[in-house]
Amino acid sequence: MTESNRKAPIALFDSGVGGLTVLLELYRQLPQESFLYFADTARLPYGTRSSDEILQFVREILTWMTQQDVKMVLMACNTSSALALETVRSEFNLPILGLILPGARAAGLEGRRIGVIATTATVQSNAYSRAIAEIYPEAKVWQIACPEFVPLIEQNRITDPYTKEVARQYLSPLLEENIDTLIYGCTHYRHLAKVIQEILPPTVKLVDPAEHVVKAAEQELKLMGINNNQAKLPTRFCVSGQTTKFAQLSQQWLGYYPKVEKVFLPLIDRSSISLES
Repeated sequence: MTESNRKAPIALFDSGVGGLTVLLELYRQLPQESFLYFADTARLPYGTRSSDEILQFVREILTWMTQQDVKMVLMACNTSSALALETVRSEFNLPILGLILPGARAAGLEGRRIGVIATTATVQSNAYSRAIAEIYPEAKVWQIACPEFVPLIEQNRITDPYTKEVARQYLSPLLEENIDTLIYGCTHYRHLAKVIQEILPPTVKLVDPAEHVVKAAEQELKLMGINNNQAKLPTRFCVSGQTTKFAQLSQQWLGYYPKVEKVFLPLIDRSSISLES
C-alpha cells in the first residue's frame, strides 16, 4: 500500500445533512483521517424513492467518488445501505460500508424488544428486521416509517411544536409494544435526539448506527493497512443542489460555516436500469 493510498480521503454520502451525524463520529473516532462529504440535495428525500432509483443514484455517486481517488466509502444513508449496498459492492473496486449490519449488531446487545424508526423505503426493505433476526433470532422488532422527519430536518424545523407532535405519533405504536431499544434507522433522525428523548422513557436505549459503522471503518482501515499516518486534509463538502442552503443548515452541527462545492454527477450507462414511473 502506497503512502498516497493512506493519505486519500474517506468518502461518505447522504441525501442531505443526515450524514453529518456520521461525519461527526468520524471526526471523533478517526481524527487523523481526511474526508469527502457528498450530499445529494438535488434529489432528497431518498426515503420515498423506488429501489431502482436509489440504485441509480448510488451508482452515479460512487462513479464520481472513484474519480476523486478516495480509499473507502461509507454509505451515510440507511436507505442506500438497505437497497443498494450488496449490489454496488460487487461493482466497485473499493471498500464500501453500510449502516444496517453495524446498527443491528449494536441494538441486539442492548435489548430484545427493538424499535426501528426509518424512512419508508428502509422499512419496506425489512433490512433491519432481517439483519437482527439473523444475529439475534429471539429478538422482536417493530418498524415505523417516519416520512415527515427528513423534510422537517432539512427545513430546519427541529424545534417546531409540530415536529414534536409528529414524533409523538410515530413513536406511540413503539411505546405500546414496550420497546427497550430504539434504532435511529435514518442518519437524519439523530438530529432530533432531544425531541425523541423527551418522548421516550429513560429506560429505552438509543442506538445510533453512525457510531458503530465508524468503528467498523476503523477496523477495516487497519486490516487493509490504509489508515492515515500523515497530516490530514480539510474536509471537502460537495452537493448536487444549492451550496448556500446546505452550508447554512449544516453550520449548527459542524460548528463552522463550511465551504461547499456544487458538483454534477457523471451520467452512467442506464441501459440495464429500468426506473419505476
